[in-house]
This record gives sequence, C-alpha cells and structure tokens, in this order.
Amino acid sequence: MSIPGKQDSPPPGLNTGGGGRLKMALPHEKPKDFKKTLLQLLQYIRPYRIQLIIVVLASILGTVFSIFSPVILGQATTIIFEGVIGRLNGDPNFTIDFNKIIRILQLLASIYFVSAMFIYLEQFIMASVAQKIVYDMRNDIRDKLSRLPLKYFDSHTHGEILSRATNDMDTIGSTLQQSISQFIVSIITIIGILVMMTSISAWMTVIALITLPLTFIITKKIARISQKNFASNQRELGKLNSHVEEMYGSHIIVKAFGNEKKSIQEFKEINKNLTEAGWRSQFISGLIMPLVGFLNNIGYVLICVVGSIFVTQGRISIGNMQAFIQYSKQFSQPILQTANIANIIQSTIAAAERVFELMNEPEETPDSLHAYTKFRPKGDVKFEEVSFSYYEDIELITKMNIEVKSGQTIAIVGPTGAGKTTLVKLLLRFYEIKSGSITIDGVDIRDIQRGTLREVFGMVLQDTWLFKGTIKDNIAYGRMDASDEEIIKASKAAHADHFIRTLPHGYETVLNEEASNISQGQKQLLTIARAILSNPTILILDEATSSVDTRTELLIQKAMIRLMKGRTNFVIAHRLSTIRDADVILVMNEGKVVEVGTHLQLLAMNGFYDSLYNSQFNSEVS
Repeated sequence: MSIPGKQDSPPPGLNTGGGGRLKMALPHEKPKDFKKTLLQLLQYIRPYRIQLIIVVLASILGTVFSIFSPVILGQATTIIFEGVIGRLNGDPNFTIDFNKIIRILQLLASIYFVSAMFIYLEQFIMASVAQKIVYDMRNDIRDKLSRLPLKYFDSHTHGEILSRATNDMDTIGSTLQQSISQFIVSIITIIGILVMMTSISAWMTVIALITLPLTFIITKKIARISQKNFASNQRELGKLNSHVEEMYGSHIIVKAFGNEKKSIQEFKEINKNLTEAGWRSQFISGLIMPLVGFLNNIGYVLICVVGSIFVTQGRISIGNMQAFIQYSKQFSQPILQTANIANIIQSTIAAAERVFELMNEPEETPDSLHAYTKFRPKGDVKFEEVSFSYYEDIELITKMNIEVKSGQTIAIVGPTGAGKTTLVKLLLRFYEIKSGSITIDGVDIRDIQRGTLREVFGMVLQDTWLFKGTIKDNIAYGRMDASDEEIIKASKAAHADHFIRTLPHGYETVLNEEASNISQGQKQLLTIARAILSNPTILILDEATSSVDTRTELLIQKAMIRLMKGRTNFVIAHRLSTIRDADVILVMNEGKVVEVGTHLQLLAMNGFYDSLYNSQFNSEVS
C-alpha cells in the first residue's frame, strides 16, 4: 500500500528510466561553508515561517493518516479470513460481517481523502512560499547587480553571472518547493512505519531490518562508481556542446578552410567517448534497483515464512500479517529518498553559496548625500594628480595631470594597454580613482550622483550595443522622450536614415537579440545616431567609424565634426590618420601621458608619437 501522492513517485534525483531501472543523480557539488550559507538562506525563509509551520503540520498529518491505512485494511482482511475459515470448519455461526467491512472501507476512503487534502495543502503552500522566496532573492540580485562596480563585471564572465541569477536560483526554488517537504514526509514515513511494524511484531521488524545495512552498502558502493562515470559523461557532453556550437557558429570559416572532414572526425571521436561514458554510467547505476530489489525480496520471503508461522500460532492475525508485508515493501523507498534528498540539499546549499557570493560582493562607493542631482556643465575637464590601479600591487596610472577646455577635441593615442580606455572609465566613474581628483567645471565628479554624471556624456564605442526591439527604440535609448521627428533628424545626421528606410518596416524594423539582421556598419550608424540624439555636453568616441566602409566613414566624419562643435570631445584613436585635426593629442604609454601637443607639434618632437605615427603610416603604405 503506497502513501497517496507521495510514495508512488520516485525520489528526486533517483529517476527511473525505461523498465523501472534507476538512474542515479549526477554528482552533487558541496558547499564550502554549509552553516554560514544555510543561515543566510534562512534569512529569506524566516518571513514565511508561519506558512512553513503549516506545511510541516500538513505533511505530518497527511503522512500519519496514510500510514494507518494498511492496518485498517488488514482488519477487513481478518474479518473475511475468519469468516471463510469458520465456514470451512463447518461452523454455521461464522459469517462474514459485510456491514463492518463496508464501514472499514468507508473509513479507509475517508482517510485517503483527508490524507490527500493535507498533502495538497502542503504542496500548494510550499509552492507559493518557494516562489516568493526565489522572487525576493531575484529582486535582491537585480538590485545588487545595479550597485556592483564595473570591476566585478570585468573579472567575471557574463555566463557565470547569468548562471548564478538563473540556474542556481532555479535549483534553490526546486529544492524549496519539492525536496524539503519530501524530506519531511520521508522521515515521518520511516518513523511511522517502524512504529507500526513494531506494534504488530517486534521479531518480524528485526527480520525486516536485516537486509537494510546490505542495501546501504551496495547503494553507496555502486553510487560512488556510477558518479565517476556520470562526471565523465558530463565532461564529454560539455565537449560535444562546445564542439557543435563552435562548428555551427563558425560554419563559414570551416567551409572556407575545407575542414569539414576534420570537424566530422572530431565530432565522431567526442560522440564515441560520450556514448561509452553514458553507457557505463547508466549500466552501473541500473544495477542498484535489481540488487536492492533482490535483497528486499529475500527479506520479503523471510517475513512471509516467519509471519505464516506466527499466524498459525495465533501470535498475529492474518490482517496484521498483510499490513506488515505492505509496510515492509514501503520501508526501503523513503530511506533511499532521504539519502538522495540529503545530497540534493548539499547541492542546493552550494548553489545558494554562489548566489550569496554575488550578493556579498563589495559595492560601488555610495553617492554622497549632498551630491549634485542636476548638473549641466560647460565641459571643462581637469585631471589633477590622478593615480589608479586595477590591482593593489600594480599601478596603471600615476599622478596624471590633464586640463581640457570646453569645446576642445582631445585625442588619446598610445599602444595597447597604455590606459586610453581606462581614462574614459575613470571619467564616467566606472572605476574609482586611487588618489587625486577629476573635476568637471571645477566640481569633483565624486560630488555628482553617478546617474547625473553619466547624463553629461555621450558615447560611441567600437563595440556596438543594441537590444531586441525596433530601430526607433534603439536610437531613442539616447533620450527616451524624443519625438519621431528628432529621431529621424538624428538618423539623417548620422547618415543612417537612408539604410533604415530601405528595410522592410523602416524605423519599426525589429532587431533580433544579437542585432544580426543588420550589418556591423549599420549597427555603428545606429549608435552614432543615438549619441547625436542624446545631445551630450561631453562626447566620447572610441574608433567610432572602425566598422564602416571608406565612403560612409567620410560621411560620418563630416557628421561628427558638426556633432562635436561646442562640445568637449575625447577621441580614443587607433588609426592616427583620423585625429590630425584634434586640438590636443595626449600620447599615453604605460599609464602615463608622455607627450602632449597638436599633430604637427608632436611630429616635430621626433619622440614617441612620431615613432608611433610613422610606423603605422609605413605599414599602411606597404
């Protein structure tokens, strides 16, 4: 007899495949600090403690009611058995009391119904509580991500961050919703069945428990071997996914270099290894259920033999014998379930630990309470004795001094790693400086709220950023309240209007998630239109025309000249031929400004810039 809604399903993580074979759960990651993480997780659970108390009580009641059902059903069996035996013995006074049997069956139906209602109540409340807890945690993650410094995102991959916010959260939610209540039910079931079995016959209970240690030993040993093979299976699966993604993502390159045969051969090799690892893991884990079933059957035979002797001796009734057999058949499942859920909880705490590692990361330095919330400067920028380092022991920028007047165009040049992009990140307070000060119109940028400060700047970067939505929405991201006329005007200034109108739906054309339905050059034009629309005081250009053709580049440069008039402009240049007309050129090397001047002045110095310019020019000519 199984517990309604509970015992008929396999334990989580011990999934049965075809033919009832058992497949072991994948290896579980263990947390570094179980206690600390559990206490932090309990902080989210605590507001729902009343609901959880109801869940525990409902689980207990639903399970307890169900545990009594074999004994009650055994009473009906005893009545029928005694009546039949009496008749066979020729005693006319022995009759089967069908009215009593009907009352027992009605009681049994009521118990099943009440048990099912309690289990439904427990699952309903637990599902609601689990989703609310995960909802609270996701909100906290979202808020936390908005407060993290850029340094965190530079040192962690996007996939890793997304995994913590999605996969790990799903693991936590699934465990809260299912495993915890199932764990409670399994413990209560084990205790309840032991109590009921002992109340029927202590000797038969001892016999039923004889095979239990062997079951644990066999399960543990096979699981240990199986998990190694599952780990191998996962590694090979990861290789296969990586290979397929790489080959299909770079299909044109594979075709161009004629590497189809090599690619297919690599796939066959990985696929072969995956098949072998999968077969080994499934076969070995599939041995558990037959072996456990074999041991249970041995115990079942012993119980039947001893129980039959006890029935003939009148020590127990036939109904209790039937009930005991049902209990013994149920007993091993909640034990296996409890052991497996313990592993799942370990894995869940490990997932929670990764989430809390994110939540416990150092945040951006908070804005001052007296920071400017409105700020529209002229555009004078000054770096005064600025020092900065990404790492404590390696200083990148040392006592940098720069002074830029409003309306000037400042080009920043230098080799890779010189600190060009870092300088722009410091301007926007993506990173905090180590010492010194950066001021705009004499106001320290640390005295301006970050959001207000960043409204001062417009950026066009070499790496374009567009989101899934219409072209109009992507351009309007520079100024959300812009009218259609202003969007079109900005597009014309960026020379993007023509190509937009050639698209099937014009400005209402929807870009996909990677904006791969337009060319790289067209993406760049849209980001330039966005910057023009935002009408910033200070403009930052990082090789903004690198992805467009020569003709379009000339048109954009003309548009940029109009856009840059009356603004302070920081231009990060890689091709030095594009910044000859800059008011000031800052030549950077190893985090320091080594030369300052106009294009002609710097060439006349015969220094670092002259060497850099001539080497690039000569390479372009050759």
